Amino acid sequence: MPKFESYTCPKMRRFCFTDALVVAFVVSGITQSCFGATEGNVAAGHEASGDGALTPESAARSVPMPPSLLPFEDHNVGYYFSLGLTAAFPDDLEVSDYCLSLLRIFGERYVNYVKCLVSYTRPVAVCENCYKNFNNLQEIYLNISSDAVGPENVSCLDSLIRFDRLMLVFNLYNAQTDIWAAADCKQCLTGDQQSLSDTTVYFLTVLNNSVDCFDQHKQGNHSELCKECKKPYQTLSALYNRMEKNDTLCIDLEDKMNVTRRLWSKKYNCSVPREETVPVIAVSSFMLFLPIIFYLSNFLHSEQKKRKLIHPKRAKSNNSLMNIQEKFS
Repeated sequence: MPKFESYTCPKMRRFCFTDALVVAFVVSGITQSCFGATEGNVAAGHEASGDGALTPESAARSVPMPPSLLPFEDHNVGYYFSLGLTAAFPDDLEVSDYCLSLLRIFGERYVNYVKCLVSYTRPVAVCENCYKNFNNLQEIYLNISSDAVGPENVSCLDSLIRFDRLMLVFNLYNAQTDIWAAADCKQCLTGDQQSLSDTTVYFLTVLNNSVDCFDQHKQGNHSELCKECKKPYQTLSALYNRMEKNDTLCIDLEDKMNVTRRLWSKKYNCSVPREETVPVIAVSSFMLFLPIIFYLSNFLHSEQKKRKLIHPKRAKSNNSLMNIQEKFS
């Protein structure tokens, strides 16, 4: 198109004037950065030539660089690139400094609580050891989700919980509360969840008595263990049954009782006659003889009815016979 010919470069291997300006600016910037680096090195005590000249070896000695920050490692390239992306975005004006501080505390307490859960997974002892961590996590979440206005006259409910559809803080907290509720930890703690309940402490004491008895007699003949530890084990089993009826058991106590029962029955081959054996036998015997009693009573009752039906007929026939005899007489 002719009207654009004055703004295009001639068709020959030369730069346009604008391209030349761009190249000049780039070269000028590189030159200034090089001179600035040289001046900085000289100011730092390094000479440009001679014995004290700045060489690659001397530069490496003068500025020690940890291995994790070597410039030619691939993961560091990604690290600097991620920093560049983070710096490219402006600060989130929707979240105040106060809310960010609460979010940081929530993250720290969340990690501590999860660490505690993992540490006491086997054998299960999460309720008796992690209730403090759970209380701390619950406290900071209530601060975040509260409608109350913070120091900066802002509420963190919208900015940290309702801001996006992921609702990460809300879902993370709910996942842990579901685990806590599934473990029935409240049943082993006081009302404010600040300590173990008296019933739980007593159960642990009785449990320790049984386990100590097992440890004392586990060597040698297990028949001696079954004899000596029968009473402590029966006491523990009766206590567990009462607590099960009263809903005062948590996952910690259930797991400990299951382990104790496996030790008693499978490892040491002990057995204890159950107290309800006699009532069960009595009821079973009664149910066994119930059909016999039913048929016997039915037979006797039917015979009695037959007698009642026959007697009036005989009496009637006798009366009629007497009347006939009287007529003929």
